[in-house]
Amino acid sequence: MKKTANPNANSSNAPKATKTKSHPFWRWFWLTFLVVSLAYAWYSFYVPSNDVEWADNAVSARELANDSGKNVLLFFTGEWCVPCRIMKREVFADKEVMKAINSQLIPVMINVDDPKAEELVKHYKIGGTPITVFTDPKGKVLDYAVGKIGKSKFLEMLENLDATDLPQPES
Repeated sequence: MKKTANPNANSSNAPKATKTKSHPFWRWFWLTFLVVSLAYAWYSFYVPSNDVEWADNAVSARELANDSGKNVLLFFTGEWCVPCRIMKREVFADKEVMKAINSQLIPVMINVDDPKAEELVKHYKIGGTPITVFTDPKGKVLDYAVGKIGKSKFLEMLENLDATDLPQPES
């Protein structure tokens, strides 16, 4: 038997597999997209260290507050909370805010996912994060903010706390 060659194998009519170059715009687009995405991820998750003297837990914070006569700052956060990380970076890492917190408050950072914090989360009815709560040493809420707040709003809340701590004149 004689083998016959496929007549279409070497035909010039057969489609050729050629690699086409993509347009330079798309290369630029995807490279820019990658750089912007990486920058946003870094911005969202980077938190610089700060010099705020955070208490270990709410119980020790209340004891310290009773001894010092200071109010308590409860900052409810989560490891997964991007607005919390942004607030830690933009508010708590600010030198003016750090100085104000350390001089006026006993701060506690509470991870809402920690099983040890479950009772505190239920007590203050925390549904989301970030939540900033200012209390007196006994645990009475003086002021609070739901969601991410900026430096100016935080400092304004501190000033309002000072105004509520002043003795009221008797009539």
